[in-house]
Amino acid sequence: MTKATQEENFPPQLRKTANGDIDVGSLASLLEWFLTFDQRVSLVRHPHVEELFQWKQADDAAQGTEVYPFENAESRFAIGVFQALGENDSEEKLQNYITESLQVLGESKQTNEEIAGGYGFESSKSHVAQAQAIASDLEKRIYLTSCWLESLCTAEVRFLGWVFQEMYGKPFQPAA
Repeated sequence: MTKATQEENFPPQLRKTANGDIDVGSLASLLEWFLTFDQRVSLVRHPHVEELFQWKQADDAAQGTEVYPFENAESRFAIGVFQALGENDSEEKLQNYITESLQVLGESKQTNEEIAGGYGFESSKSHVAQAQAIASDLEKRIYLTSCWLESLCTAEVRFLGWVFQEMYGKPFQPAA
């Protein structure tokens, strides 16, 4: 196996510091590997997901929601997983966080399928462009927010599930 093939097939090891915390450098390397080689995580780099992110930022600002000015969807995702790991610093907390993200993912996916199916939207086309066919601003906002959340949660669950396994030595299982 060539070195390039080996790098593509195996993510770098997650290392811990002397006091048991995650080594930030190894976490960044792991995240970059997933963004480069894992289809579910690299989704945040897709132009349609970036378009959803930009729409969501603008919509939140228009609705009066305070918005942190992330540069792009990838930055939002990366900072979000670093924060999630910092705030969920035990096995139980991280398990609950990933479980909640899975629930949001499921609900968002179902909402997307129902609305997209009702309008005959195609998954390979821009969600933002297709949403222009939705007359109701509320339904349009629900659809596009669900599209964004489905993309974000797909990437988060995949990456954080891997980190969970690396940190705790067992595969992630949703909390009961």
